[in-house]
Amino acid sequence: MKLSIIIPAYNEAKRIESCLQHLSAALRNCGHAMALASPGGEGRNEGGPSDLESEIIVVDNNSTDTTAEIARQNGARVVFEPVNQIARARNAGAAAATGDWLLFVDADTLVSGDTLAEMLSAIDRGKYVGGGAVLCYDRTPPFWKFFLFVSNRIVIPFLRWTAGCFMFCRADAFREFGGFDQKLFAGEDVEFGKAMRLWGKRRGLEVAILRRHPPVTSIRKIDLYGTREIFVLILRWLLFRRRTGRDKARLDVFYDGRRWRCCARCPRKFFGCNSGVDGVSNSHGHFPSEA
Repeated sequence: MKLSIIIPAYNEAKRIESCLQHLSAALRNCGHAMALASPGGEGRNEGGPSDLESEIIVVDNNSTDTTAEIARQNGARVVFEPVNQIARARNAGAAAATGDWLLFVDADTLVSGDTLAEMLSAIDRGKYVGGGAVLCYDRTPPFWKFFLFVSNRIVIPFLRWTAGCFMFCRADAFREFGGFDQKLFAGEDVEFGKAMRLWGKRRGLEVAILRRHPPVTSIRKIDLYGTREIFVLILRWLLFRRRTGRDKARLDVFYDGRRWRCCARCPRKFFGCNSGVDGVSNSHGHFPSEA
C-alpha cells in the first residue's frame, strides 16, 4: 500500500518544518506502534509498516514567504496551486498524488506515530472508505472549553464530521466523488466528509473516527482574530452554511495571510517583536518555539 500525505500550505513558513518533521518521525515509528498493538507483534517492523510506501506533498497555495523552500529542504515534494483556496490546494495535492490512500494534514497540525498507526490499523480492517479523528489542541482557552468538548465528544464522533486538519480517504473513492467542492472557501472539509460517507454507504463501507491517539492542532485563529470574531463566524456558518462557505470576502480568518503573532504582549497585527510566539513546549508533543 502507498500512502500520500497532502499538506495545503499558505504562508506557513513558521509551522511547516515542525509539521513535516513530526510526519517523518511518525512514518518511521508507526510500524513499532502497530506491532505493540498487534497480537504477537507480527506483520510489522520497527522501521515502519513492512508493506507501506509513502510520499509527502506540500501544496504551496501561492505563498509569499519561504514555505515552499522549507518544505523542499525537509524532503517534501512541492506542488504549486496559484489560486488561493483551501479546496483547490487539497485537490491539487490529490491530483499529484500516486498513493492508494490520501491523508490530508494541515500545516499547524502534528501527527504522531501512534496516530498514524491507529489510522493504518483502521485501513487494514477493510471496512472503511476513509475517516477523520477527534482532536487534541495545543491549549484550550477557558471560554472555548465547552465548545471544543462538544466538538470532540459529540459533533465529530457521532455526526462523523471530518475536521480538515486530519482526514484520510481511499484515492479511488476521492476521484469518483470529485474530492473537495471548489465552490466553497470554507466548510469544504465537512462537505467532503458527507460525500465520502455517501460514497461508502453505497458500497457497504463506513467512515472511521479515530479516538485513541488524536493529532495535535493549534488554536491560532482564536489567538489571531479573537473570540468574538471566531464565534460570529461559526454562528454564521451554522445558520447559513453554504452561503457563508462561498463568500470569500467574509472569510479573512482563512485568507488574509496572517499565520502567527510574536507574543502575547503584542497587538494582533504587529509582527516585529522577537520575544516569543504562540507555541508551547515540544516535550508534550506540542509546538516548539518559532522565535
